[in-house]
Formats: sequence, structure tokens, C-alpha cells
Amino acid sequence: MSVEKKYKYIDREKSWLAFNERVLQEAADQNVPLLDRLKFVGIFSNNLDEFFRVRYASVKRIATSEKGKKALISGIEADQLLKEITEIVIKLQAKSLEILHEIEQKLEEEQIYIIDEFQANENQKDFIRDFFHKRVSPDLVTIVLNSESANFPLLRDAAGYLAVKLTHTTDKKTKTRYAVVEIPSHINRFVELPEEDGKKYIMFLDDVIRMNLNNIFSIFSYKTIAAHMIKITRDAELEVDSDLHKSFIEKISEGVKDRRVGEVVRFVYDKEIDEDTLQFFLVNMGIDNNDSIIPGGRYHNRRDYMNFPSLGRKDLVSTKDYPLPVQGLDIEKSMFLQIKEKDFLIHTPFQSFNYVVKVLREAAIDPKVQSIKITLYRLAKHSQIISSLINAAKNGKQVTVQIELKARFDESSNIYYAELMQTEGIQLIFGVRGLKVHSKICVIERLEGKKIKRYGFISSGNFNESTSNLYTDVTLLTAHPKILKEVSKVFDFLEVNYKIYRYKHLIVSPHFTRSRFNKLIDQQILLAKEGKPARIRLKMNSLSDTQLIDRLYDASNAGVKVELIVRGICCLIPGIPGMSENIQAISIVDKLLEHSRVYIFGEDSDCEVFISSADFMTRNIEERVEVTCPIYDVDIKNELIETFAICWNGNVKVRIHDKDLSNQYKKIGKEVKRAQEEMYYYYRNKIEVVID
Repeated sequence: MSVEKKYKYIDREKSWLAFNERVLQEAADQNVPLLDRLKFVGIFSNNLDEFFRVRYASVKRIATSEKGKKALISGIEADQLLKEITEIVIKLQAKSLEILHEIEQKLEEEQIYIIDEFQANENQKDFIRDFFHKRVSPDLVTIVLNSESANFPLLRDAAGYLAVKLTHTTDKKTKTRYAVVEIPSHINRFVELPEEDGKKYIMFLDDVIRMNLNNIFSIFSYKTIAAHMIKITRDAELEVDSDLHKSFIEKISEGVKDRRVGEVVRFVYDKEIDEDTLQFFLVNMGIDNNDSIIPGGRYHNRRDYMNFPSLGRKDLVSTKDYPLPVQGLDIEKSMFLQIKEKDFLIHTPFQSFNYVVKVLREAAIDPKVQSIKITLYRLAKHSQIISSLINAAKNGKQVTVQIELKARFDESSNIYYAELMQTEGIQLIFGVRGLKVHSKICVIERLEGKKIKRYGFISSGNFNESTSNLYTDVTLLTAHPKILKEVSKVFDFLEVNYKIYRYKHLIVSPHFTRSRFNKLIDQQILLAKEGKPARIRLKMNSLSDTQLIDRLYDASNAGVKVELIVRGICCLIPGIPGMSENIQAISIVDKLLEHSRVYIFGEDSDCEVFISSADFMTRNIEERVEVTCPIYDVDIKNELIETFAICWNGNVKVRIHDKDLSNQYKKIGKEVKRAQEEMYYYYRNKIEVVID
């Protein structure tokens, strides 16, 4: 049975918005601790900001180009998709405001009150005025506007502004003046007021400013003053200068600066704003119907809820029992001696990322270590990884770092670290022209006797201590000579781009990943056609590559059982007769971000298991340097199969992917199974068995 193209795939942008709706479901969930619910509101808002800066901006470029009428993979034309996105976002924004109102009511039941400038009592007003003069006023940026668009100031991407309207009546004529006040981003958005009678009070920084508008604009004669919040989102596409006389770091730095003037793609405003004020800003900022114009509530930049103060209320946040130790791996002993005997798997945050850091710290001071090579994509603000590498360089090790300067929204941080490492004598590689380096690999060469022995690690996630506390990722620590020889080949390719190497063990993008995944799928199709058990299990962040989706459809039609755990974008439509009836797909959204990429081809007794830095997205297959690593250790292989099953069999926080993007929850059976909790128990039981 043939299926028309427009029914074969779900639109990527709509699928992403459905993922963000799952985040919003967590904010609405009464079983989630109250302050965690606020944080999910913040995550939802932050995700939406990035969506407009990247995905919406990309679709807008298509819509306004000569190819504007070209249908996307879902069959929707780009300009129509922009309209549909805006409609979906308006509904989600309205829903988020309802959820937020309900959370605020629950907070009041806990004696926590978020008040505005009209609700403050005299004692609080005194505190607020003092706070404003000492903390806020010295850093406040206030711009008085005129009606000439040519002189209109450049408003910063994603910053919060108060659009101020001042009116003054003289000789029966009303004169109107406009201004903008930028809400300082370096001051905590939530101002804690003095506690009264056991009650805690919070005021938005926005309202602290509103309460002091008379002070700010005291030099003007006005009859009325009104302030409503606005926010813009700009296209975050990074343009890199082709000037051969500039270093790559200089080019990326300038590209990041130029991003400040990127085209506006979204304008969010307080729906209570006066119509003439709204039109003044829309006209002078050149915002038109191709941009997403979103009416909202009194407060924007709700991403700041991610930093809402805990107020000492541990009962209103999630408890955290991990990280647990890794069975058989002693962090107080030599990592090299232990890895030499056996491979180990670190599953963060259930187990500690400190094992990875310990490998580098040991390498930094081990006299036998000759060299360290590592790829870095996103780094912690205060990176222990960087400290260890600098320590190694100071001890005379040859340290080579591939750092991805074009890691979106982390460019400035990576430029800072790149310049720091250069000053410490670390050799930097800036990758391959036209490709991002997204692989997570490290190889360490150690002189043992007269021979070089390699050690290293390969991961599904970034070498980042901060995100390792929140993201579920798997990292293989290994001394497998054949695997690490091929990891070294990847670094050789990064240094000498014109030479493409062959790999027997690793699957490396952009040259071999598609063909190898196709072959792995073909093997299961062949088994199914022979009447043998055939199965494909894939856990990833996103699935959008249409060629690989088609191959999974082929597998389904051949009778292969396909199980997909896809946290975010899923353009594949499961469960359609004649196309995907043997495919099931779920998404897990819980307090931890599901980030590990695990691929299993075949049944348990005779299957191939891989961990990977790559999702099934075209960019990961064709436009990045990615590494997918086979798992040969039987114990680790079984561990990954068992942990996949834990996720697959979970029935709490699990949504089903379907053609309608309905985000329906998986039905809870007789036994309640929350995958992330079950995962913790799984690793805890491993330790307890050893102790017993």
C-alpha cells in the first residue's frame, strides 16, 4: 500500500512544539512538587525562545525566499506553516498562563505570595524603594524615543523591556511620549521581600521598576504613565566572515556580535497594552505579518522561573538520591589500571560524572601519559574538564582539543575557553569546514614498557559537569585497542580533513553513518523475511531524517518489531496500517532530561548494541562529525538492553507519539513504573547485591 508523501511524515516544527507541550504538561502535573512546576514553566519558555531564534527563523527565511512556496516534508508550504506555528504558540502561551495562575494560587496556600506594586504595604514599599535606589537604579537603561524609525534603538534579543507611555495635556491637546526601560538581566528577577507573620513575599523586578516610574521620569511633566512588558526574539543564524586574514576565533566572535542585529522573528507583548503604543513599536521596529506577533500576559521571559528562589522550602522541590557508585570501579584507585582490565559504563546522573573527570586528572599527573586528545562541544561555566587539560599541559603532556566554536548559544563561552587553552600551550583544532564536530570522544596515550597503550572514553553527551546532573547520558570507559585506534583516526581526520579513513568498529559521520545504519536495518529486514525474530530498539532525542524514517517503514512492512523512545522531535508516524503498523514510539519527559542515544539491532541473545552522539537527524548524519560506538563487553551490553527495557516498560511520564500529536499518556497498568525512578533502583540494587 502506497502512502502519499504528506501523510508519511509529521512536520518537524509542529513535532517540536508538541514536545514543548509535554514540558508544559509537567508544569500542570499536580504530582510534581510546586517549585519544580514553576521551573518547568521556565523550561517551556526558554525552549520557546530558542525555537523562534532557530527553527521559526529558518522557516521564515524559506518563506521569504524564492522557494517560499516549496512544500516542506509534511506537505505544508513555509508561509502557511508560519501562520500555523503562531496559532499553536498562542494557544500554548494561553495555557501556560492558566497553569501559572494555578501554581500561584497553590503557592499562596503554602504562605508564599507573589505580589505586584499595587499590593505592597507601606513597610514593603519602603524596602522596595531602598532596593531600587541601591541595586536597580544605578544599572537601569532608559531610552526616550521619538517617532523617527531611523533613530529607533536596537532592542536586544530576548531581553525584557517595559514599553512606557507618558501623556501630557496642554491647551486641550494631548502630547504623547514613549520610552523603553530595559529590565536588568544580571539582577535576580524575583526580589525577596521581608517575611511577615511567617508569610514569604516575592515581587518581580519588573514591578519594582513600575513602582518607581515616577522617580525615573521625574524630569518630564506628564498626566498619566503606563508601562507594559514587551520582548523580541531575533534570528540566531550565525554568519561567518570569509576574510582569510582573520582567525577563526575572530570570525566567530564577530558573528556572535552581529547576531545582536538579527532580524526580528517574534514580538511578544502584554495584551493590556494600549493599541497606539503597540502600533508605535510594531511600525518603528519594522515588524510585519511574516513575524510571529504574540499577545501575552503582564510578565514575559518566564524562563526566569528556572531560577525562582527555593525560599528554604525543601518540601516543595524534588529530592535527589543519586549519584551512585559504579559497580567494580573504585574512584580512589588508579582508573587506568581498572579500565585496563575491563570496560565500564557511566550512566549519569544515576552515577557520577566524577569518574570521567578522574580519568583526566589522573592522566594530567601520570608520568607515563604522553598525550590527550578530546572533543569539546558544550562546557560547564567552571569546567573541571578544562582545568584538568590545562594541568596536563603544564605537566608536559601533549594536549590536543577539538573545540566547537559554533555550538549554538555557547559560542562566547567556547571562545573564552579556546583563548584560555591557547595561552596554556594546548593545541586547538577548529574542525572541518562546513561540518560541526558533535562527537564526544577522548583518547589518551600511555607509555607502558616500550609500547603505547591507549585509554579513552566515548559518550552520548557533552563533557559538562553541570548538565551531567540533569541529563541522562552514557559514557564508555575503555582500553579496547581496536576501538581506540579508530578514535585516533577520527582525530587524524579532524587535523587532516582531506584524508577519509575507513572504520571497522566505529560508525562515523558524515561519511559512513547512513550506509551503516541502512545495513543494520537491512539485516533485521532479512531476518524477518526468513521468518526469524527481528527487532530494532532505538533511544534518541530526535528522529527527523526522512530517508532513515523510510527505512524504518520498510522494516515495519517486512515484519520487524520496531520500538522507539524519542524524547523530542518525531517526524515518523507509528501504527499506520501498510506503513508502520509494527512501529511503536514513546516519549519520556520527567525531572531529568532524557539525552542518551542507545541503538539496539536484533534480539537479546544475538544483537548489536551501540551508544552514539548522533540522533536520526539529517544534520547528524550528513553535516556533523559524529561517532557511534559498538559495545562489546557482555555485561555492559546487557546493562544497556535492560535499561532500555526499563524506559520502554515505564508507564508514568510516558507519552505516545501519534499522527495527531495528542501527547496522550501511556496507560498505567496494575503496577506503576516511573522509568527514571526504576533506573535509580536498578543501579542501587546492583551495588547492594555486591555488598551482600
